Amino acid sequence: MSPLAARTVQLAYDPGISPKGGGLPGLTVLKNVVNSINMFAIITVVGALAVSLAVWAWGHHTGGHQAEANGKKGATVSAGAALGLGAANGIVAFFSGLGSQVH
Repeated sequence: MSPLAARTVQLAYDPGISPKGGGLPGLTVLKNVVNSINMFAIITVVGALAVSLAVWAWGHHTGGHQAEANGKKGATVSAGAALGLGAANGIVAFFSGLGSQVH
């Protein structure tokens, strides 16, 4: 196989592209914006969880089965959202690392 053909085959398997910080201006600003959005979302989820738990308790003590069910549903969704927001960075890092192992 000629050196040119060998190089073409190598490029077909490994183009040599990987994530690199600092390549574009504004990366620090973008990170700050995403961190702020994540914090805002976490604070919102805390409020949603508090309201859902209050509706659940109110529905339970007044005999309102529909309100109780909606409170349980809201509490479950809020807990899931908190889990997702807290684990977002780890989930992306895990799958990015997994994806970089594909050859």
